[in-house]
Amino acid sequence: MKILKQITKPILLPHWWQDTLLAIPRIVCGFLLTSSFGADKFGLPWSPADKNLGFFEVAYWFPNDVAAYGGIFAIAPTFFAWMGAFSEAVGGIFLLFGLQTRIASFLLICTMLVAIFMQQINNGMWNCLPAMGFLWAAIFYMILGSGKFGLDYLISRKRYSN
Repeated sequence: MKILKQITKPILLPHWWQDTLLAIPRIVCGFLLTSSFGADKFGLPWSPADKNLGFFEVAYWFPNDVAAYGGIFAIAPTFFAWMGAFSEAVGGIFLLFGLQTRIASFLLICTMLVAIFMQQINNGMWNCLPAMGFLWAAIFYMILGSGKFGLDYLISRKRYSN
């Protein structure tokens, strides 16, 4: 239970405006991940209709892309495609609302490292920039947590107030 407390409880800054400034990139990144990047690969209620994705279904082309990375990705491409799409779509929701921010950030870090070094690096640095931006944001929020403007703060305040 102590580890869950440490994972959930965000680091709070001395002034509310500092937490407000830190919440803005978290909310924007979470929204973009779940509404655009994740929704194109993973079935959510707001996934584009032309993608024909069922709820929590991975796009038909994504496991083939993942298998092309080789190595461990070729052994279980459906699993890794599902995990990558899940971390973008559902991890984006968690980031947006500041719910289990550190766990969602860890999954996003793993996904963005794969996106950078296995998918985009051969296409030039310019194509790596979106994944790099999400990577840096996820590293930042894995360290700090959600701040005062996230569900983690409300949960830790109620559950662990002693």
